[in-house]
Amino acid sequence: MTVDTGTDTRPPASRAAGNHGLIRVRGARENNLKDVSVDIPKHHLTVFTGVSGSGKSSLVFDTIAAESQRLINETYSAFIQGFMPTLARPEVEVLEGLTTAILVDQQPMGAHARSTVGTATDAGALLRILFSRLAKPYIGTQKAFAFNVASADASGVLVVNGKRIEKGFSVVGGMCLRCEGMGTVTDIDPAQLYDDSKSLAGGAVTVPGWKPDGWVVQSFTESGFLDPAKPIRDYTDQETHDFLHRDPVKIKVKGINTTYEGLLARVRKSFLSKDKETLQPHIRAFVERAVTFAPCPECHGTRLSETTRSAKIDGVSIADACAMQISDLADWVRGLRDPSVVSLVSVLLGTLDSFVEMGLGYLSLDRSSSTLSGGEAQRTKMVRHLGSALTDVTYVFDEPTVGLHPHDIRRMNDLLLRLRDKGNTVLVVEHKPETILIADHVVDLGPRAGTEGGEVVFQGTVDALRASATLTGRHLDDRARVKPSVRRRTGVLEVRGANSHNLRDVDVDIPLGVLTVVTGVAGSGKSSLIQGSVAGRDGVVTVDQSPIKGSRRSNPATYTGMLDAIRKTFAKANGVKPALFSPNSEGACPACKGAGVIYTDLAIMAGAATTCEDCAGKRFQEEVLAYRLGGRDISEVFAMPVAEAAEFFRAGPARTPSACAVLDRLAEVGLGYLSLGQPLTTLSGGERQRLKLAGHMAGTGSVYILDEPTSGLHLADVEQLLALLDRLVDAGKSVVVVEHHQAVMAHADWIIDLGPGAGHDGGKVVFEGTPSELVAARSTLTGEHLAEYVEG
Repeated sequence: MTVDTGTDTRPPASRAAGNHGLIRVRGARENNLKDVSVDIPKHHLTVFTGVSGSGKSSLVFDTIAAESQRLINETYSAFIQGFMPTLARPEVEVLEGLTTAILVDQQPMGAHARSTVGTATDAGALLRILFSRLAKPYIGTQKAFAFNVASADASGVLVVNGKRIEKGFSVVGGMCLRCEGMGTVTDIDPAQLYDDSKSLAGGAVTVPGWKPDGWVVQSFTESGFLDPAKPIRDYTDQETHDFLHRDPVKIKVKGINTTYEGLLARVRKSFLSKDKETLQPHIRAFVERAVTFAPCPECHGTRLSETTRSAKIDGVSIADACAMQISDLADWVRGLRDPSVVSLVSVLLGTLDSFVEMGLGYLSLDRSSSTLSGGEAQRTKMVRHLGSALTDVTYVFDEPTVGLHPHDIRRMNDLLLRLRDKGNTVLVVEHKPETILIADHVVDLGPRAGTEGGEVVFQGTVDALRASATLTGRHLDDRARVKPSVRRRTGVLEVRGANSHNLRDVDVDIPLGVLTVVTGVAGSGKSSLIQGSVAGRDGVVTVDQSPIKGSRRSNPATYTGMLDAIRKTFAKANGVKPALFSPNSEGACPACKGAGVIYTDLAIMAGAATTCEDCAGKRFQEEVLAYRLGGRDISEVFAMPVAEAAEFFRAGPARTPSACAVLDRLAEVGLGYLSLGQPLTTLSGGERQRLKLAGHMAGTGSVYILDEPTSGLHLADVEQLLALLDRLVDAGKSVVVVEHHQAVMAHADWIIDLGPGAGHDGGKVVFEGTPSELVAARSTLTGEHLAEYVEG
């Protein structure tokens, strides 16, 4: 394809700088890229555009950023590299001019329950130093204000939950010892852990994965404290105590030294030290059955000891400060005038003000990082980089505007430009026109998705893009019209006295039988209203962007259930068992166990995956690949995009109607470019949501709730989404969409706008009515931006 370069391919500064001012890519072939060659100007803001699946992420993340990371790893000593996987060089002929790449993505932050907004940024550490210097009474250094550091007495003895732990040295920390700094205490129902009518040898322990012949259960049966053949209900008081509560003690199991401890302590260490949301589905279900969580009665959920909470600055403890809305905390810190902390206050304020600038002023430092949305997590990561002294770094962003109201996008744009102006190269994968318009340079990929994409169809200035014939150029200045007439409601869902999080006793009627859009700035209370008061009712189906529970092996074929039908068709055509055609069963490659890649856990660093050498990433044993259907083997079917697979299974020897029905729904929600075997862990939030929606479309739900369904959608695909929402409503469904995109607002039958601001400045319904009424009133931030959009 001929690349449309408009009138200019690079900003003048880059041309003058020569090759030293460029990141040069030649012959990139990662995923669907087709020998892509492109020059990216350094020290500029370059935005990568194109429909979902066009190859943007393959170029930016899987080629440029991946090679930067590989080269950085090679600078480590041979000893360190011995503990790391050998990262494969991306499929690219030439990559020149790379600098250190820092990825700021939407992946969840912190898998541990101890991770908070404060610990994930410098704000928590700076606040602890501040309190260690100014708080009265003086209780120690900053460790005395850390909920992750426990305290030992002068003799070096640490007591946690009534147990003495010999430390051998003195530690003074701020941890609440009752909850061990977690903020919550747990009660475990023993009845969920074992069947007292059985013996240990007979399978009494019912904890998932703990089998009678497994190592954990063997530590009980061979401990010498318990009779493995005796039903647990017949235990003596001493045996019951040893079984459930015995303190750790050294024993031997099959001649190997190990530690025995009571079942309750074992379960706490194995399952409760991890964030519940990160557990696999069956483990999470077990934890939810067996464990109840409640705020710690001693620290009241603050995670901090009474001594730590007693040290205050002007009557404010560090627990009080961490619980403040960050915008309020910034005002409080700004009022501190002690000359001994002037420089410290300045640095802390810079961090806190960065939160506010990014539209995150409604968060608090004690907020668990696992509860942040993908967009909130990405913007929180940005806080760490805005104050960095590093320059000449390549920052890589994945849709930084996701989850942002138009009012907040302007502030995000300012922050991207600030990073550029510090002497950095900023690469942004983005769909929002507001961010595309501030780019120094644009690289547009396409022309379509999957096998129909993977080419650079344009590179140049925004003005040249606008004049080009590419899909992005044609839709860059799209504007929507407010619907001249709207549907009439058929009823209402009543919400009365909603007060979860920042909501202020909200009363609102959500109309049925129409398309309702709930909007407002980030943190205004939209999710609190819908998730807290509407989701969970009978007939209500919630389709959000949360990670799909399952392993790295999960993919669209397994998630939707269509793989069962495909396996049976393959088996019937070849006269063999269906299990051979599952990468999770008999046909799996034994080396990678059907994953196609070998995963290496790097502990505190991000793990890495390398293609399995035995099966070359195909997932199946070689003999399984000899069986064919319609001229294709099962690995080739896994590699098919949804749209191609739908045609493949529609007729001929591969005809599988049940699979076609699922594939057609996936195409209808705009996922025709996904391959059947793409790991679900690689999908964006918007793609996960549309995959879930496809699964629910054949269901019986009457009310559909969608959370920002335009996330990850190209400008040209929004129209297709609106048509899909219309089809749902016309089929008798009620659709409620939490959304910021003005085209969706303009298309709504009814709008509920929350605000007026975020956090404690929000939590109210500031408008209810039709889009035309909102535009006419211009009484809210949303109304002002919608009016500009439809009138612009």
